[in-house]
Amino acid sequence: MASTLAACGTTTPSGGGSDEGSAADGTGAPSTTGDAKTPPAPTSSTGAGAEQGGDSAPDTGNAPDDGEDVDPPVVFDFHGIPDAPDIDCSAGGGNGDGELELAYIWIANSQQGTISKIDTDTMTELGRYYAKEANGDPSRTTVNLNGDVAVANRNGGIAKFWANPDNCFDANGNGSIQTSIGSADILPWAFEECRAWFTPLACSTNRPVAWTRGEIDPETCQYDAKLWTACDANVHLINGETGDIEETIPTSTGFIYGGAADAESNFWGLDTSQQQIFRVDAITFDVQYWPLGPGGGYGIAVDYLGRPWTCGGGGVRRFNLAAETWDSVGPNNGIGGCMTDDTTIWHSNGNVLTGYDLETLAVSQTIPLPVYVHGVSIDFLGKVWGVSFAGSTAYRADPNTGVVDTFNGLVGAYTYSDMTGFALQNAGAGGVPQG
Repeated sequence: MASTLAACGTTTPSGGGSDEGSAADGTGAPSTTGDAKTPPAPTSSTGAGAEQGGDSAPDTGNAPDDGEDVDPPVVFDFHGIPDAPDIDCSAGGGNGDGELELAYIWIANSQQGTISKIDTDTMTELGRYYAKEANGDPSRTTVNLNGDVAVANRNGGIAKFWANPDNCFDANGNGSIQTSIGSADILPWAFEECRAWFTPLACSTNRPVAWTRGEIDPETCQYDAKLWTACDANVHLINGETGDIEETIPTSTGFIYGGAADAESNFWGLDTSQQQIFRVDAITFDVQYWPLGPGGGYGIAVDYLGRPWTCGGGGVRRFNLAAETWDSVGPNNGIGGCMTDDTTIWHSNGNVLTGYDLETLAVSQTIPLPVYVHGVSIDFLGKVWGVSFAGSTAYRADPNTGVVDTFNGLVGAYTYSDMTGFALQNAGAGGVPQG
């Protein structure tokens, strides 16, 4: 169908590297990372499909905007028009007000190999997409400030999908955008026209994925975001428009399990194998490392002051950037993700969604849930979402009222990352630790 972190850290200078790295959890057939990106191959067929298939097609494309239903903007060939109004990017469309493209949560259905696009206000699923042409194994999703999503497959490969159908590419030239509109309408890989690109990666583990904030273009009100990911022990910086790998940074890590970007586009990674966090500088690509604090870590987040947090088992740990020490509270050595807003870090302690004060570390709020939730995210309306552990449900909790709403219909869901883009917009820049 068609629809329009404890001790002084160490620093490693950056250097070249390949996509090969240390062995870790997960499997996947090796593949090569292509530089050329082309739109999906045109096809005359339309319709939904519940299984993967379709004609083979080039995986990626930098598609132009298509299907606009408004007049194009006036373009002048000279400057200084006294009566030309400034473009105001505060009225929606990638500015982070939650009214347009940033009104969705994107959840990975790992068992099904798909991701779901769910309206955070109405709790209606508006699209479901295969994360890989075959044998997809999606986990972490990340949303940029334009609202577009990227999803990493644990067995290697990153896909980007546009949130706004107006940005999708009419590959078959039939005059309309052919894209999924719900869980019962998963299009075969070659037919989905809202997939922006796919970048294959030869990895035994490809888990973290995190957009940078980027700079906003005042004419288009769009952010020029780039994308961080980790392929085994290598960290890649990917061009957000084309999917091309711009930088490859080797790291002294064993198993990079999670990651997040701060406001200055630096990448914070969590290495659960060697029990450390690390920071990749967005400009120099130098890498710094620090051992984890008491209780280790499973999930990772960056707060409004640019401080990294880890979490797991109901407890949270805050890394103090200046002192390079950790503060810890709650149970240790468990699993689960976490996210922060302006005052609180949210994490699941059993089946209780628990909010810890960002400064005092005191429990500030608890909201009982029907089940344990593995992933936690926050939407632009201030609601806190929890995704069940390899289950079929997601829960939306209102911190103001304690009311919990349930979304059903997921398939082996497993996501604990910035599923809405709120964490990216909220993240601060805390400076460079000097260890």
